Order: sequence, then C-alpha cells, then structure tokens
Amino acid sequence: MKATIKPIAVVGTVLVMSLASTGMAQERSGEKIYNSNCSACHMTGAAGAPKMDASDDWQSRLDARGREGLYKNSINGYKAMPPMGTCSDCSDAEMKATVDYMLDKAL
Repeated sequence: MKATIKPIAVVGTVLVMSLASTGMAQERSGEKIYNSNCSACHMTGAAGAPKMDASDDWQSRLDARGREGLYKNSINGYKAMPPMGTCSDCSDAEMKATVDYMLDKAL
C-alpha cells in the first residue's frame, strides 16, 4: 500500500506546483483575504486604518485616490500598512479583489 500512496503524493505535489507556477491556482476571494488578513486592523482602526464601517473614511479615500490608487496602496503599502498588508502570499489580483470587497461593504 505504501508503494501506491507515495506515487500519488508525488503526482499531487507536482500538480499543485505546476498550477501555482502557471498562475492557474485558484485565487482566494476578497472576503476570505479580508477575514484572515485585514480585519484585525480594519475592524478596529489600528494604526489609522479606515474601519470597515466608516463609510465617510472610505469615501474620502476613494475620492482622493480613486480605486486604482487604493489598489496601489494595498499592493505597495501605505503609511503603517506594509506591502500586501499582512498577506505576504497574495497576488495583485487578490489584493484588488479585497479592496473591492472592502469598498462594497463600506459604501
């Protein structure tokens, strides 16, 4: 039985690695990333982060920077927020989806 499990594990590992390297790995939703990586600061307003329920704070940022500017800030970092927030393995597309999720919830 061990002989059967080992090749399957190797094939599974190779498949996962190839999907990740080709960009075909499934992206996480903005909601999932927010809940696991962003909510600690954006629920409490830690270090000046706009709180999720503070629509005026989000609207003023959206008015000043536009959606593209908010994407850029989330990817490159802004003030106390490091690049990619606390999601070091997020893609740019996942960060954009997270910004969209937060804006949709806040506004």
